[in-house]
Amino acid sequence: MKSSRPYLARALYEWLLDNELTPYIVVDAEYDNVEVPRQFVQNGQIVLNLGPSAVRDLHMGNDMIRFSARFSGKSELLFVPIPALIALYARENGVGMVFGHEPELPTDEANDVDEAPVLESVKRPQADAEPSEQQNAESSGEEERTSAAEADETGAESDAKSDGQAKPPRKGRPSLRVIK
Repeated sequence: MKSSRPYLARALYEWLLDNELTPYIVVDAEYDNVEVPRQFVQNGQIVLNLGPSAVRDLHMGNDMIRFSARFSGKSELLFVPIPALIALYARENGVGMVFGHEPELPTDEANDVDEAPVLESVKRPQADAEPSEQQNAESSGEEERTSAAEADETGAESDAKSDGQAKPPRKGRPSLRVIK
């Protein structure tokens, strides 16, 4: 899968412009292939104004943000790889987004398999276990009757087994049990 960061950055950039706000980006200046004026880097980061009046030829691609800007009166071409983009926010109110570390996503090459995906139906576990449950219920019912009869002969209470725990209803027509 492709990274969602460039898509979110473009959408957020347009949203900020639509709301007449000034978009700023925070860039990890120590990331590979970042080309920014090093004299303005502080703590390994640089904040750049991406407002339409501050940049020229802005291109926000899936791999890189590229634009021209002036620093101390000198025009410079800047390159910011998308993974180096830390945040995009509005200067006026700070509304925006900080981009966290993205997990390693599977590459597109792994998805280029000649086989089409296959849909499989999944059966509920209860449906698979139904025949054995019926057999168990029948045999346990015989055991309950036998043990209840033995308990009645010995004078013990059999109400706990017969009334305390009801067997789950079998599949088919729904039934209602009235409890008083």
